Amino acid sequence: MNPTPSRERICLLTGGGYPYRRDALSGWCRTLVEGLRRFRFELLTVTDREPPAAPAYPLPLNVGSARAVAVGRDFKRHELWRDIRHGDDDQPDPEPEPKERKPNRQERRETAERARAAAALLCTGLIGEAENAEQIFADGLRQLADDTRVLPGLPLADALVDAWRTGHAEPGELPLPRLSVRDARTAGTLLRHALGALTVELPGSDLVHCIGGTTPLLTALAGRWRQGVPLLLTEARAPVARHKPHEERLSPAVRTILRRFRGSVARTGYAEAGLIAPLSAYHHSWALRHGAHAAKLVQVPAGVDPSEYPAAAEPDSEPAVVWAGSGGPDSGLSPLLAAFEQVASAVPGTVLHLVGVTAAHEEFCAEQIERTGLGRAVRLHPLPADPRDRYTAGNVVAHVPGPADPPYRLIEAMMSGRAVVGVDVGPAAETLGDAGVLVQPDDPAELAIAIVELLRAPGRRRALGDAARRRALTHFTNDRVVRVYGALYADLAAPPPPPAFELALAVPAPRSEPPVTLRWLVSERTDG
Repeated sequence: MNPTPSRERICLLTGGGYPYRRDALSGWCRTLVEGLRRFRFELLTVTDREPPAAPAYPLPLNVGSARAVAVGRDFKRHELWRDIRHGDDDQPDPEPEPKERKPNRQERRETAERARAAAALLCTGLIGEAENAEQIFADGLRQLADDTRVLPGLPLADALVDAWRTGHAEPGELPLPRLSVRDARTAGTLLRHALGALTVELPGSDLVHCIGGTTPLLTALAGRWRQGVPLLLTEARAPVARHKPHEERLSPAVRTILRRFRGSVARTGYAEAGLIAPLSAYHHSWALRHGAHAAKLVQVPAGVDPSEYPAAAEPDSEPAVVWAGSGGPDSGLSPLLAAFEQVASAVPGTVLHLVGVTAAHEEFCAEQIERTGLGRAVRLHPLPADPRDRYTAGNVVAHVPGPADPPYRLIEAMMSGRAVVGVDVGPAAETLGDAGVLVQPDDPAELAIAIVELLRAPGRRRALGDAARRRALTHFTNDRVVRVYGALYADLAAPPPPPAFELALAVPAPRSEPPVTLRWLVSERTDG
């Protein structure tokens, strides 16, 4: 017997997180799955990395399947499939794909022509000067999703060179940099690699809930076009960064192409989604500026479970600062260490605890710490299995996020009742409010001064910690997140109402209740 009605199957689509990795975003996804037991979830993660060997979280009974797909170069995919039936036999194991016959000369010629046409549309919409560039890009993307066989031979380098001749800078941008033939080939290879996400098939579902990111969104768009399944889009991370840290070695032209590609995919997602759920007013306004329709936007702030982050007394040991993050190159670690050098000089004996450093980034962290000469003043900790232990070692929490980090760690620290010094990027200001200290980004000295002031003022530190917990309890709890997403799922995934006929009356007939989402919005405004 199915744990939930067959008409309420949700494909939860992520970019390498839940249930395979333990991090803040995965914990948020777990909250949805375990809190919405009346829905059946099919979990799919699509990533450009090697898929993990097994889920990192136990899967509840309302999970039908969990699958990880790594999209590699030349469209070779490694898939890990875990089918959780719980007595349900309506989902057969995936069958091996039959061997395809080799196409003849005419078929190869037609495939090449379709590939040239799709590449031209994609690159013209990305770079070329056209009034309806966004629609041109979306048309090219849809052609590729409808016929993924053309992807291996997609002539993107030639199409980029052609589009660059008539290309123009976007508002606020410098003029387009020079594009060499080598740049075009590099960018074409990277784009072709990213477009491999279009080949991933979605599990059968009544709704796809895509949790941000270019790679999973490409898979969601392909499923939307091929299967007609409704799409709910959550802006889980900060909007598209100008470029990612690992792209520094690329030329300005290649970085421009990648940045525009990510932005164009996001705008296409906004156009195709039935509903968009930004995490904050910051994400909300960014989506509006990039083409999202206001009627589709339902702002749903992040939340945590208060019982997992109880307020705890400060330690009696030496003064300590806590920072939570993966410890990778794009995690905010470098500016934090630059600030802590000044903190350690001003308050000798202060310890910095780096909590949640992943095994993949321990070596990078050790190298960065060695360069500072801080030695034992900085201590690495893997992510504690019990969230209660995450912030207890510190007197002050330094929230220095990476460029694309969501505000989950900030909310965790607030719920733990610790005084927070946060860097004013993304939604940090609206999340922290007046319950903490905000400093400007890219200013380690200002960050160090704010931390030192709190370390020397225990009364103010405790007052801010209490205020932060009260604010988190009021605005950022899991029960609110689960309640709202249950309403959004019901709006998009529930069976359509039966057909009805209306008589034309001189006096309009009274209407029934408005849709679920509208009822929630009205009730929230009334309650607030």
